[in-house]
Amino acid sequence: MTADRLEKLRPAIKALEAMPTVPAIIHPLISMLRQPAEQVDMDKVVELVAYDKTIAAQCLRMANSPLFGRRQMETVRSAVMALGLKRVQAILLGCCLNTTVPANKWVLDPLIFWRHSLGCALVSRKMAQLIGYADPEKAYLAGLLHDLGILVNSLVCTEEFRVCVRAATEGHMAFDRAEAEHLGFTHCQSGKILADHWRLPDEVKEVIEFHHEVEAATTARALVSLVHLSDLLCRVRDLGYGYYEAMGVNFTGDAAWAILVQHHPPLGSIDLARLSMDIDGAMGEISAVVDAVFRTQPVA
Repeated sequence: MTADRLEKLRPAIKALEAMPTVPAIIHPLISMLRQPAEQVDMDKVVELVAYDKTIAAQCLRMANSPLFGRRQMETVRSAVMALGLKRVQAILLGCCLNTTVPANKWVLDPLIFWRHSLGCALVSRKMAQLIGYADPEKAYLAGLLHDLGILVNSLVCTEEFRVCVRAATEGHMAFDRAEAEHLGFTHCQSGKILADHWRLPDEVKEVIEFHHEVEAATTARALVSLVHLSDLLCRVRDLGYGYYEAMGVNFTGDAAWAILVQHHPPLGSIDLARLSMDIDGAMGEISAVVDAVFRTQPVA
């Protein structure tokens, strides 16, 4: 990694929150995301949703969609209660970050990016529940934000990142490898800078930084490994980045598997085929959330 290059970008990354397109609700939302789910004040969630009429309309539309089989919801409060905290947080975060990235700076198709991010969040929470990980909601948040650096790279080095994406797509290689070759750093390092600036939980920051290098993790090795495996599962189940990655995946031979089994032995008996089927079954919910975020917003 070219440390000097990344250091030169650090001020630009920290300045992202000063962009005029950053919504006013981003800081209250980040503060809420740092809290355990049981401590979140749902009245505050309703306030955040109601602050923006577009977000409110999206939550109402999703709550009334056939996917959730709900009776007709007519108020923001009823929609929030029907959808639940995690779905609403995903809609809020998606709307906020999508607004932050101007259409001409989206290097990846935002629909693809958010399908992968939300897919990883759902799989991380499911896997956490199956193996007895202590905080499935933190696993969800870490999965949702693990690729934060992709948005950072899209904003602070747009054209160079386009070259990376083109190289990854044409060479059927992983993003982090293409970034290392063409940028000298990866979305893991740039995402960690913004995560530090936003004061995200330490474990989530470690996931953002090391989800492609699990053995380098120190304080949250189990969570990093869990999200790493969830990320791989999504990428081999058509929830990747919109192109074919030529990668040989051996989950039980992966370093992350060994680390996670050490911390959570029930992983050794997990049914990966069943978990893959669960991913397929979650596609309806994933698409519904992504559509709720982007249906009324322009896509690059």
